[in-house]
Amino acid sequence: MSILGTRVQRVEDPKFLTTGGVYTADLDDERLAGAGHVTYVRSTMAHATIVSIDTSDAVGMDGVIGVYTAADLGLEPVPPFALANPEMTKTLLATGKVRYVGEPVVAVVTERADQGEDAAEAVFIELEPLPAVASITDALAASGDSLLWPDTGSNVCSASTAVGMPANTDPAEFFAGCEVMVEHTITNQRVAACPLEVRSAAAAWIDGRLVQWDSTQHAQGARDALAAANGVEADAVRVIAPDVGGGFGAKIGVYPEEMLLGGIAKACGRPVRWTETRSENMLSQGQGRAQLQTIRLGGTPDGRVTHYQLDVTQDAGAHPEIGVALPTFMTRTMAPGVYDIENVECETRCVVTNTASIVAYRGAGRPEATAAIERGMDLFALECGLDPAEVRRRNFFAPFTEPVENRMTGVYDVGDYIGSLENALDAAGYDELRAEQARRRESGDQKLLGIGVCTYVEITGGVGDFSETGRIVVHGDGTATVYTGTSPHGQGHATAWAMIAQDSTGIPMESVTVIHGDTDVVPSGLGTMGSRSLQQGGMAVKQAADALVEKAKPIAASLLEANEADIVLDNTNGTFHVAGTPAVSKGWPEIHAAATEQGEDLDVEEVFKAAMPTFPFGTHVAVVEVDRDTGQARLVRHVACDDAGVIMNPMLVDGQVHGGIAQGAAQALYEEVVYDADGNNLTSNFMDYAMVSAAELPSYERIPMETPTPVNALGAKGIGESGTIGSTPSIQSAVIDALSHLGVRHIEIPCTPMRVWEAMNAGG
Repeated sequence: MSILGTRVQRVEDPKFLTTGGVYTADLDDERLAGAGHVTYVRSTMAHATIVSIDTSDAVGMDGVIGVYTAADLGLEPVPPFALANPEMTKTLLATGKVRYVGEPVVAVVTERADQGEDAAEAVFIELEPLPAVASITDALAASGDSLLWPDTGSNVCSASTAVGMPANTDPAEFFAGCEVMVEHTITNQRVAACPLEVRSAAAAWIDGRLVQWDSTQHAQGARDALAAANGVEADAVRVIAPDVGGGFGAKIGVYPEEMLLGGIAKACGRPVRWTETRSENMLSQGQGRAQLQTIRLGGTPDGRVTHYQLDVTQDAGAHPEIGVALPTFMTRTMAPGVYDIENVECETRCVVTNTASIVAYRGAGRPEATAAIERGMDLFALECGLDPAEVRRRNFFAPFTEPVENRMTGVYDVGDYIGSLENALDAAGYDELRAEQARRRESGDQKLLGIGVCTYVEITGGVGDFSETGRIVVHGDGTATVYTGTSPHGQGHATAWAMIAQDSTGIPMESVTVIHGDTDVVPSGLGTMGSRSLQQGGMAVKQAADALVEKAKPIAASLLEANEADIVLDNTNGTFHVAGTPAVSKGWPEIHAAATEQGEDLDVEEVFKAAMPTFPFGTHVAVVEVDRDTGQARLVRHVACDDAGVIMNPMLVDGQVHGGIAQGAAQALYEEVVYDADGNNLTSNFMDYAMVSAAELPSYERIPMETPTPVNALGAKGIGESGTIGSTPSIQSAVIDALSHLGVRHIEIPCTPMRVWEAMNAGG
């Protein structure tokens, strides 16, 4: 019996639950002996000209090793993300002007970390304020001194039309002939990733090479970025990722604070370390979402949608990063969602604002697409006077097992959207919930009941060229080491990859060690992001393990004095024997010894490359209670039917879905990064930013569903972001549904008590 598909406990957990992980800030490495501690002096204004920088008072303070400006380090402008206006450059320490509160301007190095705070306070940066733009609408309307780069003439930094995609048709023309049409502008608010481990890094020059430890989701990508920042070749940089305490997309890239460490270490002649505070993290780490969306749907009174138009403006933050790619290549691609809509258009643009940059955050452009179409479907159902679940039924793509185009640029692999909807509705007891809702309304119950439905599809494994590296080495004692280019930070790769190795080789998973996150040991890899790991990284391990077995068969044949074609592997115990005669067999230790005698090794590396991404889907049903007096909305049930293809370990999937639902619920009900009109972040700590906790969440109900994908031999699709994508729209819908009998058609997220109370009392 295969171990794949069974509930196997995570092998990572005993360490984390006992001695704990070793994170970058915890490192006790002789290569970091005598390291200085870096503290960054950050801008206190969102938009200002730098008049002067005076470091003289700081230089002479106790414990100060050095104080460095951009000029001291010889920093040159670096370009923005590839899709953005190339004139929107920056230096890693600000020069000329600052563009958001928290932007690093000066680096201070001290003997102890606590000395850095005092020395940073002694640095005087004279700033001349400029008008700040802290919202999308202000950025679009800005001119003159309100432009972040005045020479560009606009705060628009990229657009879908600039890369050859068509503009949206005039709505009057596009929807001509539609009997029913709805239009609404909604906000998908800015949120913070909130990894429990803040950003942290350490750097040392050893024998002319830069060794940098980094809390990252992609060690190989970090190596390449650090090489460019330090003006050296990639082989002159080694990146090591220790345990990483959460990333959620925000740790895919490398930030200026990390890229500066190599130069600072050279300047002060010793290794350096840097770990930010929580407030620094909330000010300066990349954030997520932040889209303004206008949704328009048209169709017939019987609930059939024939036209869909989406217009998206993305807030890119102060410096264009990967966030500028998300609306054009993720939101636009997935705009139609699960619906067979004949006419679909989507136009996107990005604007710079005096805020923290937008990066990938769990789902990265796909939750925004789902939120738009699902909100539109609810509004269309309301306009037609139909049940929202029924309108979805009438518009789904029919179940398919061959690729289907979604009339944008997406090509879906397999799908059974109606199946996921019916599974979720049945499990939730949808008809009974509607009856209970009616009863409460009639009786004037203090707790109004709301039911929300979301059916989604997303793209996973769509990063880079869809490839990943895997390597397996068998040792003399029969144990094995797996090397992977993925970079886990909570996903359970050590468990999953060991399960795959056991299934292919018969080596018990407890005898398999998984190595990742060290570019000298694993030089190639695309890291962990975009729910790609199992379908590409896991497949690379499977491919390598299968190839290893084939490599071992001729050696086993020689030992057993048989034909190679007659040799089989018993993967229940990891022994080779002649087919039909299992009594005489050879195990991996004997195969290894014979290979060594022949001058061979049991070491195989493979690169798996998928033909296309995969498209997991599902339906979430959320049930909320809304207090009539206070407007407090509480999630009381959450039913999730997420189809991620063949499930390799249900326990790992449960954990991924659980975390995803928590973050999706957080966006729907609690979390929002708020800036005032001057660009000050009003939510720069966990007292002000309402990060969700277990107290606000119910236990979720996961309904199994498996539709294998033909894209890989495991039949697996991604699952890491599905919970986030399905939960936010369903919970928002449930809150609005609770008040729909009062004339309420829309409430912006997060559905805070104030917003809900105001909508309830305004009747719309």
